[in-house]
Amino acid sequence: MDDIHAFEDYPHLIGAENEKDTLVQLVLSIAIGLGAFLAFCLLRTRWTGLYAARKKHKNEASPLPELPDSFFGWIPALWRITEQQVLASAGLDAFVFLRTFKLATKFLTVTAFFALVVIKPVHDQFLKPNGREREETFELWRLNTELSDAYKNGTLATVLKNDIRNNYLWMYIAFAYLFTGLALYLVVAETRRIIEIRQEYLGSQATITDRTIRLSGIPKEFRSEARIKEFVEDLEIGKVESVTLCRNWKELDNAMIERMTILRKLEEAWTVHLGYRRVERNLESLPIAQPSPPGPTFDRGNGDDEESSRLIAGNGDSSHIQPYSRARPKTKIRYGRFKLQSVLVDAIDYYEEKLHKIDARIKDLRGKEFEPTPLAFVTMDSVAACQMAVQALLDPSPLEFLAKPSPAPADVVWPNTYLPRTSRVTRAWIITAIVGLLTIFWSFILVPLATALNLDNIEEVWPTLGHALKSNTIARSFVQTQLPTLLVSLLVVLVPYLYDWLANLQGMTSQGDVELSVISKNFFFTFFNFFIVFTILGTLSNFLRDGNFDKPLKDVNNIAENLATSLATLLNFYLNYIILQGFGLFPLRLLEFGSVALYPISLIGAKTPRDYAELVQPPIFSYGFYLPQTLLIFIICIVYSVLPGSWQILLAGLVYFAIGYMVYKYQLLYAMDHRQHSSGKSWTMICDRIILGVILFQLTTTGEIAPKAPKLSPLLLPLLAGTLYFTYVYGKTYKPLMSFIALRSIRGAEHSDLAHGLREHAGIDGRNVRSIAGTSGGRSVESQEAEQRFVNPSLIAPLEDVWIVNKSARTEDGRGLVA
Repeated sequence: MDDIHAFEDYPHLIGAENEKDTLVQLVLSIAIGLGAFLAFCLLRTRWTGLYAARKKHKNEASPLPELPDSFFGWIPALWRITEQQVLASAGLDAFVFLRTFKLATKFLTVTAFFALVVIKPVHDQFLKPNGREREETFELWRLNTELSDAYKNGTLATVLKNDIRNNYLWMYIAFAYLFTGLALYLVVAETRRIIEIRQEYLGSQATITDRTIRLSGIPKEFRSEARIKEFVEDLEIGKVESVTLCRNWKELDNAMIERMTILRKLEEAWTVHLGYRRVERNLESLPIAQPSPPGPTFDRGNGDDEESSRLIAGNGDSSHIQPYSRARPKTKIRYGRFKLQSVLVDAIDYYEEKLHKIDARIKDLRGKEFEPTPLAFVTMDSVAACQMAVQALLDPSPLEFLAKPSPAPADVVWPNTYLPRTSRVTRAWIITAIVGLLTIFWSFILVPLATALNLDNIEEVWPTLGHALKSNTIARSFVQTQLPTLLVSLLVVLVPYLYDWLANLQGMTSQGDVELSVISKNFFFTFFNFFIVFTILGTLSNFLRDGNFDKPLKDVNNIAENLATSLATLLNFYLNYIILQGFGLFPLRLLEFGSVALYPISLIGAKTPRDYAELVQPPIFSYGFYLPQTLLIFIICIVYSVLPGSWQILLAGLVYFAIGYMVYKYQLLYAMDHRQHSSGKSWTMICDRIILGVILFQLTTTGEIAPKAPKLSPLLLPLLAGTLYFTYVYGKTYKPLMSFIALRSIRGAEHSDLAHGLREHAGIDGRNVRSIAGTSGGRSVESQEAEQRFVNPSLIAPLEDVWIVNKSARTEDGRGLVA
C-alpha cells in the first residue's frame, strides 16, 4: 500500500504542486548564479591558466581577440566574435553546438511572444486557476437541432463563426500548426545554413584525412598493402598514395601500456629518493601552493624549448637547490605458489631493470610482422576520388570492401582497429542491453528517492526534523522543491560518466564515433527517465487518485486526458528544473566549480613531475555531457508551448538558452579543450530529437483537446502525418549532405569564399589555409606531424625517458638510459 500511495502523491513528492515554491527556487538560483558569476569576473584575469587555458596553450585559439581585463568588458567582446572566427578557432562541432542555442532562442522568442499576448489571456478567460474549464464554456461542434436549422436557413456559417470565436479550444489547433511550422522551418533553415558552411568548409581543404578511406571487410586474399592498392586503382576513381593495413598490434600496445606503468612507478621511486619539494606559487593558476612540474631536459638553444623548459622545470635556476637526503625506497615482490611469499627489494633497481627489459621487448615487437586484419586506411591522391569511393558500392559481395570516410590519424582508436567484427557486434549488443537495464534501474530509484523526501515519511522516521520542516516555510520549500530538482541535476551530471565509459568499451574505431554514441546514450537516459518516466508516473498517480482502475483500459480519451493532465501537474517541477539550470548552474559551470573543487584533491595525489604536468592541463569539453540536457530542456519547452502556464516554461527556457549560449561560447573558445570531433555530424542527431519533441507536442495537444472536443481532435491528424512525412523527406534529402562532401563542393582553398574569410580572421596567407582548416575543422589534430600518415603510435612513438628533477643523480647512479 505504501508503494501505491507513493505513486498517488508522486507530483507532490517531486515538488510539482508547490506553485509558490517556484519563487523560492528563483531567488536561490539567482543568488547562487550571481555569486558564481561575480566570482568568475573577479578571478578571470587572475587565474588565466584556468579560465583562458585554451587561449594560452592551443594554436587554434590564436586568431581570437584578447578579451578586455575589465570586470564586465569581456561580455560584449565575446558577443562580437563572429561565426567565421568560431569556425577558424573551434571548428564545425562547436559551430553546430552553438547554432543549436540560436535555433532554440529564435523558436522560444516567437512562442513566448504568442504565449504572453494570446495563449495566456485566453487561458485566463476560459480556465480556472486550477487549469479546469469554467462552467460557461460550452461544447464544441454542436451537431444538434440548432445547427440543422441554421443549415436549412442558410445561417450555418454565422453560427459556426460565433462558435469558433467563443470556444478557446480552436486556439490549440491554430497554434499547433503555427508552432509546428515554425519549428520545422527553423530546422530546415539552420540545416541548409550548416550544410552550406560544412560543404564549403570541408570542400576547401585537402588534408590527408579528407583524402583517406576507411576500408573494412577486406577478404583474406586481399590483406596486403599491394593487393589493396591494386584493387582500389582498378576501380579507376583515382590513384592511391598510401595504404595502412591494420594489424593485430595487441601485444605491442599492451607492452607500451605496461612500459608507461613501469615508468610512472620508477618516477615515483626516484621522486621519493631525491625528495625534491621545491614549492612555487603560480599566480595564473589556482591559488594553491604547488610543486613545479620538472621534466626532461631541453636544448637551451631554441627559444620555444627554453620556454617549455621553464614551464616544466620552474622559473629560475634550480641548480642551487639540493635534494633532501632520503633512503632508497623499497618495493615488495611476491613470488612462489599463489604469490604467498614476498621479499623487499630496491625499488629503483627493480623498476630500472624492468624498464630496460620492456624497452628491449618493444624494439623487438616493432620489427615483428603481425597478422593483418580486415581494416585499412587508404589515402587517395584527391578529395574527389575519396568521396567517390565512400559514396559508392565498391564490391558486389555483402559486407566486403565497405568504404567510409576516415577519421583523423590522431582520432583513431588503434586498439579497436584489430577487434574482430563479431567482437564489436557482441560488445554493441551487450552494452545496449546494459543501457536498457540501467534505464529500468534509474526508473526504480526515482520513486523511492522522491518518497524519502515526503515530509510525512520524514516525520515518521525523525519526528523532530519533520515537525521543524513543516513549521518552516523556507525549509519545507527546500525539501519539497529545491532538493528534488537538485538531486535530478546531480544525477544528470554524474550518470553521463558511466555512459561515456560504456561507449568507450563498445569498440568504435574513432573518438568522433564514441562522442556521437555518448550523446545518444546520455540523451536516452535524460529523456526517458526525466520526461517519459515522470509523465507515466504522473499519469498513474491521476488514475490512483481518481480511483478509475478499469476506465483507462476502456476509454482512449481518458488515457489522453490523463497524459495531458500529468504534464500539466509536472509543469512546476520542470519550471524549477530549468530555473535551477539556467540561473544557478550555468554560472557555476562558467566558474568551472568542479575543476576548482577537485584541484586540491588531485594535488594531494600528485607525486611525480609528470603528475604535476598533467594536473595543469586544460579541462576537456565533451559534447556528450552537455548536449543531451540542452535538447531535453528544448523538448520540454516545445511540449509545453500551448498548455496552461506555458509562458512560464517558455520564458525560463529563453533565459536558459540565452545564458547557455554565452557560457558555452566562452568555454569552447577560451577555456576548455575539445579534442574529439566529428565535423558537425551531431547536427542530424540534434534535428531528429527536435522533431521528436514536435511530435510529442502534437500528441500532447491532441490529449488536451480530445476529451473536451472529440470531433475536433482529428484536425491534428494531418499535422502529425505531415510531420512524419517531413521526417522521412528530411532524412533522404539533408542527412547525406551532413555525412559526405558533394563533388561540386570540392575545390581549391583559393576559390573558397569561406576559406578566404577564415584567412582574414586567422591572419594567414593562402599557403597555410589547408593546415588551418585541417586543424580548426575539428579533426583532433595534435600537430602537423599527426597529419602526415596513418600509423599506430605504438610503432613510432619515442620511448620516453624518466621525468625527474636531478638527471645527473640517475646518471651518476649508473642506471640512466643511454640515448
